[in-house]
Order: sequence, then structure tokens, then C-alpha cells
Amino acid sequence: MGFFSSGVVPPLLVLLGLFGAAASPSPPPPEMLHGSYAGKSEFRTVNRKELQSCLNPSPYLAINVSTGGAPLPDEALLEVTVAGVLRPDASDWVAMITPSNSSVSGCPLSGVNYVETGDLANLPLLCHYPVKAQYLTSDPGYMGCKNAGCGKRDASGACKARTCAATLTFHVVNFRTDVEFVLFSGGFKTPCLLKRSGALRFANPSSPLYGHLSSTDSKATSMRLTWVSGDGNPQQVQYGDGKSSTSEVATFTQEDMCSISVLPSPAKDFGWHDPGYIHSSVMTGLQPSQSYSYRYGSDSVGWSDTIKFRTPPAAGSDELSFVIYGDMGKAPLDPSVEHYIQPGSISVAKAVAKEIQTGKIDSIFHIGDISYATGFLVEWDFFLHLITPLASQVSYMTAIGNHERDYANSASVYVTPDSGGECGVAYESYFPMPAVSKDKPWYSIEQGSVHFIVMSTEHEWSEKSEQYNWMDEDLSSIDRSRTPWVIFIGHRPMYSSHGGILPNVDSNFVASVEPLLLNYQVDLVFFGHVHNYERTCAVYQGNCNGMPTKDANGIDVYDNSNYTAPVHAIVGAGGFSLDNFPNNGETWSLSRVSEFGYARVHATRTDMLVQFVNSSTMEVRDQFRIVKGSSAKKSPSLIIQQ
Repeated sequence: MGFFSSGVVPPLLVLLGLFGAAASPSPPPPEMLHGSYAGKSEFRTVNRKELQSCLNPSPYLAINVSTGGAPLPDEALLEVTVAGVLRPDASDWVAMITPSNSSVSGCPLSGVNYVETGDLANLPLLCHYPVKAQYLTSDPGYMGCKNAGCGKRDASGACKARTCAATLTFHVVNFRTDVEFVLFSGGFKTPCLLKRSGALRFANPSSPLYGHLSSTDSKATSMRLTWVSGDGNPQQVQYGDGKSSTSEVATFTQEDMCSISVLPSPAKDFGWHDPGYIHSSVMTGLQPSQSYSYRYGSDSVGWSDTIKFRTPPAAGSDELSFVIYGDMGKAPLDPSVEHYIQPGSISVAKAVAKEIQTGKIDSIFHIGDISYATGFLVEWDFFLHLITPLASQVSYMTAIGNHERDYANSASVYVTPDSGGECGVAYESYFPMPAVSKDKPWYSIEQGSVHFIVMSTEHEWSEKSEQYNWMDEDLSSIDRSRTPWVIFIGHRPMYSSHGGILPNVDSNFVASVEPLLLNYQVDLVFFGHVHNYERTCAVYQGNCNGMPTKDANGIDVYDNSNYTAPVHAIVGAGGFSLDNFPNNGETWSLSRVSEFGYARVHATRTDMLVQFVNSSTMEVRDQFRIVKGSSAKKSPSLIIQQ
């Protein structure tokens, strides 16, 4: 979900954005930018200012980067020192740009480009997106010139030109194109150029990186590995005892991005970054619930580290444990500001990594709003870097969301610019799921005792549509003796207490799809889009058909031996800034938590335990059970509301 989560951007809000920017104050300090949507919006509008050199720049300026003259590694925390400043100014800042030859010529003053991604500010911009930026005031000694130097000495050695310096830290990952650090003054709104560092290149732009796993079918005897490289030749994944599989190679270009004639999308214009090559290979001959080692790459470009992964349990086996969340994105691992910071993403990634280290997690489901790149393509690399410790060890299954798919004239259900012109192309390239076909990203898969059906809320779902017919057929064909539990997954919810500028719930979607859930006795429904956690009663058409009772441990228990309706849970607290709840919730809303976190699920054949975990404390903030069969006989009877 973003600022405009459904429908068309209201013209009035566009106008408010255009006029509101002119009155905004001078650039806030970086710590405010992390917490302020307006601050991040201000930075995101840097891209369209006609660049000019500052008047009378210091002749002693220098930018030094802590590489020791060596090429950049695949990941680094670089110290960037700006020295030789004669008069420190709070408006001085450094941008990290890529590639180094990015255009810095003048562009039309049109903040409407950023309104596309939910940014209402209308500010002058550079012509290409600077990946990161920091004010020199991030160094607390800058304004007081505590890091003093001398730019010029006389014949006696006395200093004739006292200068000041600042040192900043930038986190860099290998996104294949070279990097340059550029010093500006004048703040983010009216930047003028002071100094450039010169190009810095990666030691191996072709490095095989960001390998992530996904399941291909319900047998759990094969796993797909997808990774990124600057090399377009086929590579290999080597696994098990001497097995190997050659990669299929794909990429996408600016021409594949969506746009409209009157206004280039970010993906088509100032947000574009070459994705390199996306490799995908299937490891076969595996056994369910077993651990294997693998590495990927080639002799010519190098190999990844050797990594251990575990296959999920096969369909029909007795037990499954998985983690599920939505709306994650990424955040900088340095004090920089970037486009679309998701402040909870790092804590969620770290917490889920701890879950995986226990050896008790079989798979992960990330259900929409994946990276929030929204047309700023370099941000996919930062996101993939963030999830690699998770997605390289267990199956990482995904669903498409509005920020991956939606754009005008692209056949999205919702005519919003939320994808920034990506239109699902980048998402489907990086995350090949066992879907029906290209741009039909719905699928079902079985793991353990659970049948998962994963739909796209962004593609047509109305009755008699292709996706509706597929859902109907899939749900009707489930063998409940093999997989007694059915979990339905999508992005936009059917029930949410949170109100926004535009509604989070589409009544037409509910009217079309909800009857399928009841008719086929779906047990549990997971959605994202709204950035919090919320759990319902056993609900249908807004009414509680069934209420849970407490077990001996005080945990809510739903008895599905006497099925009444599905339980819905929103798990959109994976990273994006949180949404609050009204003081008085709806009658169908039983638990509401506005904290960053994820759901942890453990399912046997008769008992399913769902826990919402706070990612900062690892504390369980809500939990419930759904039972049937022998477990139901041990639980109190279900209370049915008439």
C-alpha cells in the first residue's frame, strides 16, 4: 500500500502538492528526514533541478573515499570525507549517484512525476535519481569546524587558509554500474555543484549475487534459485553431491517499463537503472524436509559462498512451519535518505533471520509490496541484499501488490501509478513463482498439511474472469484428506479497521471473491496492504458467524470441525510506516496491533497455531488456534452468533 492505495489520484491533492511545496522550510536535518514523509518526499524531488555550479567555491575542496584506491567490493561501508571547506553551511550535502555519467543537465520543473509514487511535493530536481544523500551536518563536528585543516600555508609554514571537513558513511552494494560522490550546496531544493569525486568502479560487476529460493511445485523435490549478475552468459548452481544445473538468463529494459505519453514514469525516466542479468535455475532430485548445500556462479565471474538450505515438507506430510508478512521494502544501513524508506524492514529481516537459525521455519511468504522500488530500479538491489540471508536458506514465496503492478493503461484493476511504471515486469523477473503464465501471477502450492492459494488483487478477479475461474477450479479440486488446511493469500484486504484518504477495502472485490472462501470452507485468509496487524472473528459479509473461545492457556481457539467462515488476518506490518487504528474497532475485529512484525504459523493435521511477533522484541503480541478433528475434541465448543 502507498499514499494512494486505490482509485485515481484526486486532482485536488495534486494541486495541494504543487502549491504546498513552495512554502516548505529549509532542508531539515537527516534525522528528521528518516521520520518525516514530507522530508523523504523532499529528497525524492532532487532529480529535476537544472544543475549549476556554486558561486566562488573553495579552491581547496576535495572528496576522499576510503577505498585506498582499490575497486569497490560487493558490499562496503564507505567513509566519504569532504575536506577543504572554507565556510561550512547547513545546506551542504553529498549525493551518491550511479552511473557516474548520469545526466545532470536541466529538466522540466514538474513535481507531478513524484506525485505518481505518492509524493505531493513539487520541487526542482536533478535529471537522474541520486541513490543516496546526506547533509554534511550528519558529521556533528562540521558546522563548528572541529575537523580543521589548512588549505594554504605561507613561506614560514603558517596557515593562511583554515578549512573544515566532514566524514560521512555510505553503505554500498554491488549494483554493477560505477559510483560517484557529488558535493552540493544549496540544500535539496536549489542544489549547486561544488565538487565530484570521480568514478569508483566495482571490482567485479559480474559477481553472482542475491540468490533467493522458491518452490516450484508441491512435491518439494525441486527448488528454484534466482540470482543477479552483470554477466549475461549462462551460469550454474552446484548443489548436493556433485549435481549442477545451468541457469536460464533474462533481463528487462526501459522499453519494457510502462508510461503514459504526457508524463514519463519514474521507471521510464529518472528512476531507471540497468538491472543486469537475472539468472534462474532449478535444482532437481531433492528430498522433502532435507538440508543441502549449494553455490552459484561460474569460473569466469566467480562463485558465491557455499550456502545451506532446507527443502519444505511435501504435500500431505503432517507438519509445516512458515513465516508470513507483507509491505516490507528496505531501509538504508547508513544515515542516508533515500526514496521510500520503510523503517521497520531491517528489524523484520533480522528477526526472521533469527527464526530461520532455529531450524524450525520451512518457508516464508511475502504477500505484496515487495521492495517499494516503484520505478527507482536500483532499489531492487538493496532489497535483494536485505533479504538474501533469509531467502537463500528457505523457500521465499511471494504475491504481487499494488506497488509492483499498478499503472495507467496496463490492465491493472486499479488505475493508480503505484508501481512507478514497473507494471509487474521487475517483480516477475526477480521472483519467478509457479504461476499460470506471464502477467498472470496467481498460483497454488501445497506444503505439509496446508494448501495455499495465492491470488493477485491487482489483476481482474470479478466473476467469470480468468483469475476467478482459476480460483474456483483450484478450490474445488483440493483433497482435504491430503491437505486439511486451506489458506487464501492476496495483497489488498477484505476487512480492515484502518481508514485512509482512500478506502483500503474494495467492496466489489469482497462481493466477488468472498463467497468462494465460504463455499469452499477456506480456513484462514492472509492479506497485507494495510500496515499493521489485525485479526477477525470467523467472518462473512461483515458478520461474525463464529467466535473463538479460550483454551487452558488463554489462547483464542476457533473450532473448524463445525465450520462457519474464514478467519482473516492482516499482516502488512513488515516494514512500511505503520497505520494506526480508530479508538473503536468494528465488531468483527478481535485483535489489533500497530507494531512492526510478522506472523509465525505452525500447522499439524488438526491444529494450526498463528502468532503475531513483534520484530524488535520477538514478543508474541497476538496468537490464536484453529482446530479440527481430534484437536477440536480437546477444545471448548465454538460459540456461534446468530
